[in-house]
Amino acid sequence: MLHFYWYWFKGLARGLFLPPMGLLVLAVVGAALLASRHRRSGWACLITGLSLLWLLSMPIVATELTRLTEAYPAFDPAEPTGAQAIVILGGPDSRSFAPEYGGQPAVGLELLERLNYGAWLARTTHLPILVSSAYSNAGAMAVSLTRDFQVPARWVEWKSLDTFENARNSAVILRANHVNSILLVTSSTHMLRATQEFLATGLKVTPAPVHVVGPHSESEVLPTADAMMRSNRAIYELLGEPVRELLMALHVRRQHPG
Repeated sequence: MLHFYWYWFKGLARGLFLPPMGLLVLAVVGAALLASRHRRSGWACLITGLSLLWLLSMPIVATELTRLTEAYPAFDPAEPTGAQAIVILGGPDSRSFAPEYGGQPAVGLELLERLNYGAWLARTTHLPILVSSAYSNAGAMAVSLTRDFQVPARWVEWKSLDTFENARNSAVILRANHVNSILLVTSSTHMLRATQEFLATGLKVTPAPVHVVGPHSESEVLPTADAMMRSNRAIYELLGEPVRELLMALHVRRQHPG
């Protein structure tokens, strides 16, 4: 039961406090304060909320926030790593029933980018693939790898609801198959936290991030929905790594090296 409440609380906190919802709430509070004649605090909340909504929706801001989260450069396949397998982490964007595929599962764009890169790495390195996510997501990933890339996953880990469980459950499967060193594929914003979780299991990890920000910054300043989504992910990861370290220090969520 505590397990359920933890994931419920994480989802609620992310939805309520991170942008855009957190800033919309701040703006609404400001409007309510203005209506109740608390003009100074009302204007402060309203202007702050709307200004940050605009700022975080600017592509140039989203790109720089994303750059702050990136702890690892793009992977060089020519680099010797000693990796024995490729681990691809799942994401939230998959469908269990896609009519255009005759009712088979399908993955969304961000997850598709991870699978695309993971399949390319598998062809380049001839390493087997493990996919890790929740049940429906992991199944969609496995189907997509076989159907769309002709690179079937050797192992499907389908019991994980977050990055901590990705690492813990994947490590069990990998060790049972005598794998101690991996290439880890996930988004560049997520890579730092994911790498630390996998390292904590005792595995040797070589990061292979996707969607790495290029050397040239964006100059677009008009707000877009995509930029707000990228800002949301970047802020979540900038907060997520300190929270991970705190929970580990408190022995609330700590990996056990094999």
